[in-house]
Amino acid sequence: MCMRRTEMDRLQELVRLHRLETGACEVARLLGMSRNTERQYRVALDAAELLRGSVDALPALDVLKAAVLSAMPPKEAPQSTSSLEAWIEPVRALVDKGVGPRAIYDRLRLDPAFDGTYWSTKRLVKRLRRERGVRAEDVAIPVETVPGDVAQVDFGEIGRVYDPSTGTLRRAWAFVMVLGYSRLMVARLAFDQKVETWLRLHVEAFAELGGVVATVVPDNLKAAVIRAAFGVDGATALNRSYRELARHYGFKVDPTPVRAPKKKGKVESGVRYVKHNGLAGLAGAEVDVVRAQLAAWSAEIANQRIHGTTQRRPIELFDADERAALRSLPAVAYEPVVWHEAGVHRDAHVAFAGRLYSVPWRLIGQRVWVRATAHTVDVYANDERVASHDRRGRTARSTRDEHLPPERAPLRHRSRDFWEQRADRIHADVGAYVREVFDADDVLSMLRTVQSIVTHLEGFPRERAAAACRRARYFGNYSYGGIKAILRQGLDLHPLPGAAAPAASLPAPRYARAMSDLLHLTKESIDELH
Repeated sequence: MCMRRTEMDRLQELVRLHRLETGACEVARLLGMSRNTERQYRVALDAAELLRGSVDALPALDVLKAAVLSAMPPKEAPQSTSSLEAWIEPVRALVDKGVGPRAIYDRLRLDPAFDGTYWSTKRLVKRLRRERGVRAEDVAIPVETVPGDVAQVDFGEIGRVYDPSTGTLRRAWAFVMVLGYSRLMVARLAFDQKVETWLRLHVEAFAELGGVVATVVPDNLKAAVIRAAFGVDGATALNRSYRELARHYGFKVDPTPVRAPKKKGKVESGVRYVKHNGLAGLAGAEVDVVRAQLAAWSAEIANQRIHGTTQRRPIELFDADERAALRSLPAVAYEPVVWHEAGVHRDAHVAFAGRLYSVPWRLIGQRVWVRATAHTVDVYANDERVASHDRRGRTARSTRDEHLPPERAPLRHRSRDFWEQRADRIHADVGAYVREVFDADDVLSMLRTVQSIVTHLEGFPRERAAAACRRARYFGNYSYGGIKAILRQGLDLHPLPGAAAPAASLPAPRYARAMSDLLHLTKESIDELH
């Protein structure tokens, strides 16, 4: 049996009491031992001749330990061989990767040949960890920060809070920022972890502090880090919105490594402190009450307490050393900027914040980035701005005609005035005809028919388009097929029944020659020309 140091201390006291000629029963009582235990140790130490001597020269702890181990050697465990000996190497490999007993057991259960229990797996993991000993990476290295250098930030769920605006209990989170040097805490309540909320809470925290730290250490939440770094050389993709915030305020972002919450232990403990102390017992309370309680608690309790590590009040340490070390707030107020990755739909629009915004139609099916401020929405493809819109509008869709195929862009307009004006621009007769088409049916909408007629006529000379419309009106034909057939068969070039033939139906072609210039030519002269 391997004695702990505290037991050796007790045995040293046992030797001292016996050298004072204290009775065995009294020694057992004073040391809190049973009589049998006291007798076993007394016999072992007496055999080593350690119970006799001066009270002022007690044997050293290592001498006592050697004497006890000599007389009372450790007993072998009843079962020295694990029932999982065949699985030691796979388990050892998983232990070395930091996998816990439950995960190892669940992994082994996938093998039909495994018949061990969770408890045997747990004992084996414990044994392997003990045999491996403490590794260098297991050592926690306290990081001392200078004033104004680092702030750690994180969200922590605090339960449900009553929101009077919706009349429901909603999930709520505490946003906590802790300064690494003074341990001063800034806490806010939020109903979501959206990017806009994340940015706004940073702005409020910096305003409360009156300055900005050099480095912010966030957790790997989506609002801050899109793809976390797997190792020192991993590429961490910061959220573009968070990048713009950092550039504006002039701080650097140092995301916490994956599965390493102790790397931001200050804010981790801060979040727990807020949940289990500042907001304890407030589940279901109204949000304004909770916010008022959180503000008062932060100012009067959290930042006024004697911190266990610094042994100073956070507010005193902040005022004395850290406030002056913070960087100044920017002279220009921060305009919140939100970046959002979106796909281009088949209608050549991207969706953002409940509205649709058009982009060039050739980007359909691709991924683009939306950069939104309070007033504008810009769309970027391959780092090039391809569209710009006002963020607000009367409708849920913002569309620019130049983003749609030229031949199809007008089809999005459903106003009668739009198509009548478009027809008037071709010719007055076309406009008159289109108005009759609209009124041709008092029940059926003729919008699609008008759209097809107008877009078709725009591909012809205005004289032909006007003539085709006059013929269709004369015969009472108000269909797209009728207009199309008139132009295809060239009927628009013929006079209407009872009307005189036009002097010139079309302007002379550019290279046309008068018939009189050709009548005097003979066959031979024609051949000579060739």
